[in-house]
Amino acid sequence: MTAHQTQQRLIEAGLIIDHYGLGDLTRGHVSIRVPGDPDHFYMKPHSFGFDEITPENMVLCNLDGEKVGGTGRKHSEVYIHSEIYKSRPDVNSVIHAHPTYAVAFSATGKNLQPISQPSVAFADVLPYFDEAIDLIRTPELGLGVANSLGQCKAVLMRNHGVSVVGSTVEEATILLIMLENACQIQLAAMSAGVGETFDAVQIKKLHHDITRPEQYTINFDYLVRKIKRLQHIN
Repeated sequence: MTAHQTQQRLIEAGLIIDHYGLGDLTRGHVSIRVPGDPDHFYMKPHSFGFDEITPENMVLCNLDGEKVGGTGRKHSEVYIHSEIYKSRPDVNSVIHAHPTYAVAFSATGKNLQPISQPSVAFADVLPYFDEAIDLIRTPELGLGVANSLGQCKAVLMRNHGVSVVGSTVEEATILLIMLENACQIQLAAMSAGVGETFDAVQIKKLHHDITRPEQYTINFDYLVRKIKRLQHIN
């Protein structure tokens, strides 16, 4: 993928996140590693919404969380991204957001159960980061998030938000939506009482089926087409 294509994917991810109402005003951010240059990443700029990312205002940062290119301001929570990239060479995209149901669920301190298809995507463990509710404005706190994430797909930041990762931005974006859906479903189920779950064999099979790389790309591309249709109608 070229640098131009990567920047376009970052823009599209922002449009999808905004479309699903996961933006929380101008807060939250998404990033992608630069192709062929794992020590740098493109990132949504400070003071702009997810739907306002452009090639001109996106920020280029290094793994120390320093801005090294772009016209926009860098987010103060850049260290979520830089420290995860340092810790996880397999990760090429990071999203930090404050989805309503995921934040509400994080306040319960409970584990996400495999009671829905979206939740099964995280059946291999969804950890918590609970060192602070504050903004992640230091490398030390960023490292804390990265350590809590471990080798998982996402981490619940208790009473704050979530950080979701992927080998591609398509994966990270679709997982963010699935995580919010999973938390919404479990909160609803908890109000009535959660019954028996399916056995581990069925859960493992479904996890494999819904977390294949093509599933992320297919659904990401669908959402891009959907947003473009809506923009054309409006």
